[in-house]
Amino acid sequence: MGLVQKIARSSRVGASLESFEEHLSTILDEAIAIQQIPAPTFSESERATFVEKRFIEVGLQDVGQDAIHNVFGKWPGTGTAGPVVISAHSDTVFPAETDLSIRFENGKRPGNGIIYGPGLADNALGVAGLITLARTIVESNLATCADVWFVANVCEEGLGDLRGMRSVVDRFGPMATYLIVEGGSFGHVFHQAIGVRRFRLAVRTPGGHSWGDYGMPSAVHQLGRIITSLDELPIPSEPKTTLNVGVVEGGTTVNTIAASASCLLDLRSIDSMVLEDLVRSVTGILESIGKSPEVTVSLSQIGNRPAGFISRDKQPVAWAAEALKHVGCSRVVYMAGSTDANVPISQGLAAVCIGLARSANTHRLDEYLDPTDLPKGMGQLLLLTLAAAGFDDY
Repeated sequence: MGLVQKIARSSRVGASLESFEEHLSTILDEAIAIQQIPAPTFSESERATFVEKRFIEVGLQDVGQDAIHNVFGKWPGTGTAGPVVISAHSDTVFPAETDLSIRFENGKRPGNGIIYGPGLADNALGVAGLITLARTIVESNLATCADVWFVANVCEEGLGDLRGMRSVVDRFGPMATYLIVEGGSFGHVFHQAIGVRRFRLAVRTPGGHSWGDYGMPSAVHQLGRIITSLDELPIPSEPKTTLNVGVVEGGTTVNTIAASASCLLDLRSIDSMVLEDLVRSVTGILESIGKSPEVTVSLSQIGNRPAGFISRDKQPVAWAAEALKHVGCSRVVYMAGSTDANVPISQGLAAVCIGLARSANTHRLDEYLDPTDLPKGMGQLLLLTLAAAGFDDY
C-alpha cells in the first residue's frame, strides 16, 4: 500500500475528501470573489490584501505579506522536517480595466456547469484552492510533521518573470518541498520546466522623409528583414523548441522613414543547452545585420525562466500521480510547462505543479472553467500535501 492510500484510509482525511463535493459552491464563490479583484502582474496588492485577510479568517498562523506582496500563512507542524510550501500565483494577464464580469452557461448559475470569466481558472481558482485547503486542514485538525506554508505569490505571468516564486524559494531554501497549484489542468502533473528566454530587439537608424531622404535605411524595413531571418532559422522539433515574435512596434507616420522599431522575442525549449544554442543563433543574425554604420541593433533580455526536470519516480511527483489516481483519475498526463515550478525544479529541488479543474481559452476574455472535477482536484491537492508534509495521525 502506497503512502497516499495509507493517508486516505484515515477517517478524518476521508471526511475531508468528501467535504470538497459538499462545499463545491463555496469554493467557486471564493474563486469568483478573488477573480473580481483586478490583479495584473506588478499590481497585485489589492488582491494580496484580500487573500491575507482570508488566510487569517481560516485560522493560519504567522500571516503576512512581504515587500512585493507575496502573501504567507503557516499551518505549524509537530516536527522539524523541512517545510512544505504550497503556492498559487495571484497575478493575471488582464489589465486593470478589463471587464471581469462572470457569465454562466445558459445564463444562470448551475450546480457544476461551465463558468466564463477572465482569470477565473488562471489563477483565481488556484488561490481559492489554497484558502479551501487551509480551511480544511485547520477545521479537521490534520496534524503534519512539517510546517505547511500557504503562499499566494506575485509575478508569475509574462514579464513578471517568476519574480514572486524566486523570492519564495530564496526564503524557504533547498530543504523545502514546493507544490505549485494552477486552477486549470486537472489530470496533469508538471514535472518538467520549459526554459524561456525573452528579449526586446530594437533597431535604430537616422530616419528621414520618405521622398526627400529616400534610400536611407528604415528601422522598420531592417526589423522586417531580421524577423524574416529569424523565421528561417532551423528550429528543432525534438527536443521541442519554439521561436515567436510576439509584439512589433515602430515608425511614426506613413511618410516618414522610421528611425526606430522594436519587437519582443520569445524563445523556448525543454532543453537548456538547445535554448542557449538558439540564443546564439539569434545574436549571430543580429551581429551580421547590425554592421552597417547607419543601423544600430540592440538585444536586451527581459525574461529568463530556467529549465529543469524531475523524474516521475521522484517525490513529490510520484505522490502527485498516486493522489490523482486515488481520486479517480485513471490517466495521469505528465507534462512540461512554464510555471512557478520552474524555479525550484531548475535548482534540483523537490517540486511539482498540479491543476484543480478543467478549463479552456486561458489568457482570453472568453476563458472558462468547468468545475466538474474540482472536488477531485482538491482531493489530489490534500493528499499530496499530507504525503509531502508527513501526515501525523493515521
